[in-house]
Amino acid sequence: MTESPQQKLHVAFASAEAAPFVKTGGLGDVAGSLPQALKAAGAEVVVLVPKYDTIAQEYKDRMEHLCDFYVPLGWRNEYCGIERLNHRGVDYLFIDNERYFSRGYPYGFFDDGERFAFFSKAIVETLQYLPGVLNGFTCDVLHCNDWHTAMAPVFLREFYQASPFYQNIKTVFSIHNIAFQGQYSAKVLNDILGLAHIPAAAFQLTCGPDAVNYMQGALNYTDAITTVSPTYAEEIKTGEFGEGLDGILRRRAPILQGIVNGIDTVGFDPATDQRIPAQFTASDRSGKAVCKARLQEELGLEVRDDRPLMVMVTRLTRQKGMDLVTYALDRILSSGVQVAVLGTGDTDYENALRYFEGKYPRTMAARIQFDPALSQRMYAGADLFLMPSLFEPCGLSQMIAMRYGTLPIVRETGGLKDTVAPYNQFTGEGTGFSFANFNGDEMADTVFRAAHLFWDDRAAFNKLVDNAMAADFSWTRSADVYMAMYHNLRPDIPLPRPETEAVPTEEVKPTKEAKPAEPEVAPVKEPAATPVKKPATPTTKVVPKATRRGKRK
Repeated sequence: MTESPQQKLHVAFASAEAAPFVKTGGLGDVAGSLPQALKAAGAEVVVLVPKYDTIAQEYKDRMEHLCDFYVPLGWRNEYCGIERLNHRGVDYLFIDNERYFSRGYPYGFFDDGERFAFFSKAIVETLQYLPGVLNGFTCDVLHCNDWHTAMAPVFLREFYQASPFYQNIKTVFSIHNIAFQGQYSAKVLNDILGLAHIPAAAFQLTCGPDAVNYMQGALNYTDAITTVSPTYAEEIKTGEFGEGLDGILRRRAPILQGIVNGIDTVGFDPATDQRIPAQFTASDRSGKAVCKARLQEELGLEVRDDRPLMVMVTRLTRQKGMDLVTYALDRILSSGVQVAVLGTGDTDYENALRYFEGKYPRTMAARIQFDPALSQRMYAGADLFLMPSLFEPCGLSQMIAMRYGTLPIVRETGGLKDTVAPYNQFTGEGTGFSFANFNGDEMADTVFRAAHLFWDDRAAFNKLVDNAMAADFSWTRSADVYMAMYHNLRPDIPLPRPETEAVPTEEVKPTKEAKPAEPEVAPVKEPAATPVKKPATPTTKVVPKATRRGKRK
């Protein structure tokens, strides 16, 4: 790829969702925050996202139409329009096709395999138009996220690598949730993907006698693999956590890296947060005492500062450790620890929490509901935050809790192990408490350890609170690691000097709802290609915007 005159690394970041435009989970938070941090670190970034009909009209009104063309998909030629919106200094490019993306919700349709194969192909096709319509932007690194974009590295290698325009583009694939892999009937190889005639591609995608796996394809074809924490990167190489892909991940271990997500340190700031009863800082935590008293009163608990208040904000599922919680609650509540749980999930867990609330009416509070406002008050008003997950790729709640001076109690798995430093009674170091085994008694013992520190040595407890509030969970730290990885893929482009501090995304507004790369990724410097503005594939044709409903040609 031709380097820009200012020697900036050009990154195309592809995701099925991005806050504040569309968000169903943590992927939306990452795609909304990380690109801005990368730009602040010195990269030139564009984000490619489907143009769902659920995007708020205020954002649609600000979009600028850049170009449109047809995307070859199997035997089809599908319309693709590109709409641009600059949000907080980053260009978001929306892939427009009403037939695929005007569904009222991003996921859960019978043809999701076709929809996101189109999205992946459209991502690669779009790159060749950007030099002409987006200030000479020529992609150096294509960063794809989860199975929705997993076919892009496959398409790039098999259909586009021969073009000089695409030859130097390196790919990164990030695993946010390995449980969702995009598995479909092998019939899509020919009918949708157009790869049935390429034996190597068919082999690398096949995951059973009559099935293909999009994520498996990305893992085989990409130049670098990341996931959301170093510990989780090790865990998914095992049969217990790898969801059938552990063999590939062990084989590609040299290019697998875990990078912890960040959080919105501006939106989650107790010094300025207007959603909590009183603001506070690490040096003056009088406001936190007010938050605790108000929370106890709101939840119907006994208002006492000498009682440790432990909360959970979670889905009520086994994966979140609810088996351990229901097993140990009697012991914990009878010891004098107050407990409050906010969330919804499996009926058995919901009913168990209601039972304990009835048995310990002034000590236990169960709020079986989804309430973001209450969750914010719980983060600010609690002393302890319980997160005993069976597995947790990264986790954001424990980082938010520490931001508000609430000490996490976590099981040592995934991102929980990487973000919470366990209390050391000899040195006083740590930012929380942890236990190793998925065991209810071990969890309860850790809760009692935290509670007794609260009761018996408040100075040591407060020192942990100081440590937790001082921990750096900003996206700036994560962006620096990503930039180093990009530079490893493209050493011909020097690392830029950071410009300004990253600006986190605003609060999400409600909407409607080729051959595999070798394990060694250090590339050999190649001569830059001359940028082109014409499409690289003869099948691409410019079409009038009037056909934007996505009718096949």
